[in-house]
Amino acid sequence: MNKSITARLTRLSVRLEELNQLLSSESITANLDNFRKLTREHAEIIPIVELYHAYQKSERDIQTAREMHADLEMRAFAESEIQAGKEQLVKIAAELQKQLLPKDPNDERNIFLEIRAGTGGDESALFAGNLFRMYSRYAERQHWQVEVISQSPSDMGGFKEIIAKIIGQGAYSRLKFESGGHRVQRVPVTETQGRVHTSTCTVAVMPEADEISEVTLNPAELRIDTFRASGAGGQHINKTDSAVRITHLPTGIVVECQDGRSQHKNKAQAMSVLAARIHDKQMRAQHAEQAATRKSLVGTGERSERIRTYNFPQGRLTDHRINLTLYKLAGIMEGELGDVIEPLVHEHQADLLASLADEKY
Repeated sequence: MNKSITARLTRLSVRLEELNQLLSSESITANLDNFRKLTREHAEIIPIVELYHAYQKSERDIQTAREMHADLEMRAFAESEIQAGKEQLVKIAAELQKQLLPKDPNDERNIFLEIRAGTGGDESALFAGNLFRMYSRYAERQHWQVEVISQSPSDMGGFKEIIAKIIGQGAYSRLKFESGGHRVQRVPVTETQGRVHTSTCTVAVMPEADEISEVTLNPAELRIDTFRASGAGGQHINKTDSAVRITHLPTGIVVECQDGRSQHKNKAQAMSVLAARIHDKQMRAQHAEQAATRKSLVGTGERSERIRTYNFPQGRLTDHRINLTLYKLAGIMEGELGDVIEPLVHEHQADLLASLADEKY
């Protein structure tokens, strides 16, 4: 391991000690924004420092084995230990290289998940419902929390649009590659001739902004309308203007929230979604130039980009970005997304390693 990496790992070890002291302070929660940032940094550093300590231990074990090598009776054992130690060093060094790759600052954040029906009418809305169920089941497996922010049900079932917040550490890191066009091929329930139809939905995954601190919302640039919520909700919901619509005039972004009974709660939820959408728009603008020069193998994340096909007659899922095909669609629709997400994460890491290599030479 070269000196610059060793020096960086030593600094991270020292920083971890500092964070442990800061987070054990009684006054740490006085500033919640700062507390969240320090907690996030702590969670990012721990696995790296643990790997570094394992690397140092392997180095010490090799040194001990070399000292034993002088003893004729222990030589064979020492050589075996030295070989095993070297193999372990190579393995740990490779993992450390991955851990030291540039981190997406949003990886550990909660997300807003938006699913919209596209072409295909009622069948597209039904598929939007299937996708929401799939992500909800996956979230349950990760012990994450799902909160529906807004929904527009379809007459046949499913959703024309649904927006949900998924709360859990690392939610964005696992689901950020889901943004894009999702295509379904199956026989609709309304089809009498047994023909396979193709429908589409779009998925957008946005990291939650830290409160509103990362996005400055000028009240003069907001138009806030209240109206009576539609749909089921009992006698109370139809008697008060509890639903809220916020329009961000500079960007034209519109957010509606009507799931809560309280206008105050709906406004707070709508402001959170608005902040996330503006933050997402700013991030995509920042990365536009980079994406234009070197498109990542896992796609641009644009909502218009077709990323995946779900073929129900064949029980097949295909991710077009990395040419991944899996014949386990039933399990995937039940939230077993690990075999879909892991290859995308690995491809992204390989892409980052390649870009770092390009920068060196």
